Amino acid sequence: MRCQPNRLQQVYNWLKNKQHCLLCDEPADGALAICSSCEAELPWLGGHCQVCALPLPVHGLSCGACLQRPPSFQRVEAPWRYAFPIDSLITRFKHQAKWPLGRLLGELLSQHLLHAFAEGLPRPDLLLPVPLASKRQRQRGFNQAALLAQWLSQQLHLPLQAHWLQRVLDTPAQQQLDAATRKRNLRRAFALAPDSQVKGLHLALVDDVLTTGATAESIARLLRKAGAARVDVYCLARTPKPGEG
Repeated sequence: MRCQPNRLQQVYNWLKNKQHCLLCDEPADGALAICSSCEAELPWLGGHCQVCALPLPVHGLSCGACLQRPPSFQRVEAPWRYAFPIDSLITRFKHQAKWPLGRLLGELLSQHLLHAFAEGLPRPDLLLPVPLASKRQRQRGFNQAALLAQWLSQQLHLPLQAHWLQRVLDTPAQQQLDAATRKRNLRRAFALAPDSQVKGLHLALVDDVLTTGATAESIARLLRKAGAARVDVYCLARTPKPGEG
């Protein structure tokens, strides 16, 4: 499957009427490229911390970390736990440029958010994608958070400011680091563009996965110091505590 348009090659037609499930290749039941059976078997988040979305045994509670030290962001919204097959789909989107998989996940995230808005979650004034280090973006060819934010902006009819947040330090990859090391990595890693105007706004950060929350906390703290009224985080998946996957 070719993911980037090329007039000499076939491309995936997201708008075609007869979709096939991107997970099992069976005919899809609705407008999205996923069948109802595969959608039902995704690792939906279930009980989670009402602030940071950490998976918990029951609904409606806050985790100990958020109670002890409330984060700078107000709320994390994520449909899934970071578990199979979501982890594989995100990896293929992010590291193998499988854009149709990312688009599918973005469409499902937009449905999750529309439901959350209907249930009382305040709509943000605009979306901000988490920036990627310039070297990493050149290697990858795109910023997955920026693509997700673009798709969410279209589906949710929310404005997007793709360049207000800047990554000014190219920190080491975060995936295999513990929380304390992540925090040290991210000190002074982000900055606001000179033309950004965040004062008094309700902002939503967009990223693919929330692990320790160090990136979200670093950016949310920056935005709040600049006068943002509220910062939420929208992501595809939330990782459980180590050993609780």
